[in-house]
Amino acid sequence: MLPRSCSISSRAALGAARRGFAKKPATDNLQERLVALCRHRGFIFPGSELYGGLANSFDYGPLGALMKKNVMDRWWFEFVQRRPDCVGLDSSVLLNSAVWTASGHVDNFTDPMTVCSGCNSRVRVDQLLEAKLQTQEEIDAVAAMSLPEMDALLVQHDVACPSCGQTRSFQPAKKFNLLFRTNMGATDETCDWIYLRPETAQGAYINFANVQSTMRKKLPFGVGQMGKSFRNEISPGHFLFRTREFEQLELQFFTHPDESDDWYRYWVDQCYDFLTKYGIKPENLRKHEHPAEELAHYARATTDIQFKYPFGWSELWGIANRTSYDLKKHMDASGKSLKYQDLVAKEEFLPHVIEPALGAGRVMLSMLLDAYDEEEVNGRKRTVLHLHPDIAPYRFAVLPLVKKEPLLEVAQKLFEDLCGGASVDYDVAGSIGRRYRRQDEIGTPMCLTVDFDTLEDKCVTVRDRDSMEQKRVPIEQILQGTSVKHSGFSSF
Repeated sequence: MLPRSCSISSRAALGAARRGFAKKPATDNLQERLVALCRHRGFIFPGSELYGGLANSFDYGPLGALMKKNVMDRWWFEFVQRRPDCVGLDSSVLLNSAVWTASGHVDNFTDPMTVCSGCNSRVRVDQLLEAKLQTQEEIDAVAAMSLPEMDALLVQHDVACPSCGQTRSFQPAKKFNLLFRTNMGATDETCDWIYLRPETAQGAYINFANVQSTMRKKLPFGVGQMGKSFRNEISPGHFLFRTREFEQLELQFFTHPDESDDWYRYWVDQCYDFLTKYGIKPENLRKHEHPAEELAHYARATTDIQFKYPFGWSELWGIANRTSYDLKKHMDASGKSLKYQDLVAKEEFLPHVIEPALGAGRVMLSMLLDAYDEEEVNGRKRTVLHLHPDIAPYRFAVLPLVKKEPLLEVAQKLFEDLCGGASVDYDVAGSIGRRYRRQDEIGTPMCLTVDFDTLEDKCVTVRDRDSMEQKRVPIEQILQGTSVKHSGFSSF
């Protein structure tokens, strides 16, 4: 029996060692294999596939929808539900365009873009340079460069167009605004231009006074929000890493200016701990604190928690001390006070804001990449996703040994009883070995096999995904609330 304290990764390694597995070495096409698995098993489908697709558009299939919901539920629980100092909000996707003018998005929400004269493809200049430069110091310096400086660096390093391969073919860089613009109104003559929100944060800022007064919150307190955002990215790519439509998980934590640095460090640690708690290995994570010259104009400090993707280290979770920038902008533009009144200290001030901002698709991609593994068991390949039980699409799979009564009746009853406290799959197609492999590929932590002995002893065979160990467990014990909640193989 594996010790309860073992991590997911250590349990997998221990199980492999016990069974004499030959682990396959990581290869350069990890992301390609993961994309194929996601398509094959119903995690992710290409968007609009029936009509030839839409570039950088993805639909979450049955398993992807379940996994994304689990990720978002865990985030909501950890950052909102279990914290007495945080509340939730669901603000509108469509806001008065004055919001985006006041926040600076209309004028400044841009990326540097260039066009290749050879093939007319549009590319982000900073990404071209970052792929070419060797050191982190050189990469960090790009963010502070002017457009002419970026142009000169493209020539200096003979950067080639990723589409056609030509060098020195790029037109002068220019700023490209990432806002999606649409119109609202019954006719063309009366319509008003509005924007699809590029972030959920502004909805929290313009509702700061509403939330604070109705919920009677004293500083410090946070406003958590989940929802769709849209950015007209120049160079989307790397599967779920950068898409034009995505789900954001953001917390705006309002604090006294004198305490903002401490809270900033606190939330950096909380975000890192969340990722490791739900299965990402520490060796695939690192913290990158932005140097002063790389900071956004509104930020006092920013840390990116980066993940080691197949294409290199890149941002997974951004945590910023945004100071009072946003509240001040909206207060000045609206003419309405957003200051906080501390009746005890008898002072009035604009709070500072600490913002941990995460994309659901990006963290889901990171968890899938981290969990993906291939092993050789008795000369045959086994593909497995070592997903955390709280993240995996299904916590259990109920498998009748054969497709015959009365096993089907018992299995169906067990499935229905478990569904009250967990997400459960019910699979009767194919041999039991094939069904085990299918569940391994989609990350199901435990399979519960109903066989003919079950009719007599009221027990099922519980199979652990990571170690492939099996044991007989009474159905009554499995149905106990604690066991269903924790679903640890060693707890039975």
